[in-house]
Amino acid sequence: MSSTDRKGFVFTGWHMLAVMCLFFGTIISVNFYMAWQATHTWSGLVVKNTYIASQEFNGKVAEAKALAATGVVGALTIEDTEVSYRISHAQDGAVEADDVTLRFKRPVGEDQDFELALRREGEGVFVARHAVAGGTWIVEAEALRDGKRILHDTQRISVAGEAK
Repeated sequence: MSSTDRKGFVFTGWHMLAVMCLFFGTIISVNFYMAWQATHTWSGLVVKNTYIASQEFNGKVAEAKALAATGVVGALTIEDTEVSYRISHAQDGAVEADDVTLRFKRPVGEDQDFELALRREGEGVFVARHAVAGGTWIVEAEALRDGKRILHDTQRISVAGEAK
């Protein structure tokens, strides 16, 4: 029996066309999906006006250095729905403030971002009730006394639980 008499599978040009369509169809589909995710899950907006942001940069750096030199620090605690922020100084202990605000931001996306105005609960302790979804957050804390900023701190935290 010669090799031409066998009735086995024969790979034809149509098979090659199907393989090529499946291969490139998969690549193109994944690229479209990734492009859709990139454009619909994050605005891409970092600052509204880059020129103004660049002009304000040196002033913000100087303010951050001056605030760091004061030695005032904050500690964030999240337990269930209670968000607590303690402001203190290494030598002087608890630090009082008139207003304490926490801004919770997702590293990517803006739809879950929120801001909390905390109320004074004790000496240097400020609290608010708010459910914080699980996952990674960037928390920006700001404390004011007599209308002047006495603390500005930003930290990345991870909250246990399911991310929404």
